Amino acid sequence: MALVTVTELLQKAEVGNYAVGAFNCNNMEIVQAIIAAAEAEKSPVIIQASQGAIKYAGLEWIVGMVKLAADKACVPVALHLDHGTSFEQCMQCIRAGFTSVMLDGSKLSLEENIELTNRVLAAARAVGVSVEAELGKIGGTEDDITVDEREAMLTDPREAKVFVERTGVDSLAVAIGTAHGQYKGEPKLDFQRLKEIRDLVKIPIVLHGSSGVPDESVQKAISLGVRKVNIDTNIREAFTYAMRRALDEKPKEIDPRKILGPAREATIELIRQKIKVFGSKGKA
Repeated sequence: MALVTVTELLQKAEVGNYAVGAFNCNNMEIVQAIIAAAEAEKSPVIIQASQGAIKYAGLEWIVGMVKLAADKACVPVALHLDHGTSFEQCMQCIRAGFTSVMLDGSKLSLEENIELTNRVLAAARAVGVSVEAELGKIGGTEDDITVDEREAMLTDPREAKVFVERTGVDSLAVAIGTAHGQYKGEPKLDFQRLKEIRDLVKIPIVLHGSSGVPDESVQKAISLGVRKVNIDTNIREAFTYAMRRALDEKPKEIDPRKILGPAREATIELIRQKIKVFGSKGKA
């Protein structure tokens, strides 16, 4: 089936009180793994491309792979830009065929973030593309985007209300204690803050930096209004660890298929587990 928008998927998740997994891709095998896992669990799915993925694989290659995968898939698939850095990049991705973009204006002032988000919204709405924004700073590192732990700021619920009222954005990424990359310890999520945000903001909430967050914490966040859960680091771990095992077992192996094949299978299993945690199994 053709690509769908993230808004379409999250509206159904809102009604069903579950979350849709948003999984980052970097190569063909990971795209295949995301689709295979979603089909096995009969789940809708969001495939994301980050700054690093676009630089590594190329924008046209990512769009081509995901469009082909979606056309052949028997479940709904959306293609989303993760952490778009500018109006220009969002437009570039929309023109290329993305059905959803994230404008990350979290480093800007509230007024600047609202202004830039509204610019993206005006253009995206004209062509039926959904838009995610971010308020508050999520710690850690994702590709070229870094927020120092000391600078990381949790989302102010009152600012979230103002932001959504003045933009009408489709979904909102909030900072409640998660971080990008690998955690040094178990993350402690501020559920009270999430509840306050949700009470004031009646749109789908997005949880970034979810790799490494305990399943029970993710599920509690979903019960409090999170409808999109981002997973990147866990995919990198599953993929690369499986590659290493394959090479450790056969250090003289030179067939890429016998190295990347097991990595793809490990990634499928990881994503299937995440889909079950998010509650989207059987929702396609």
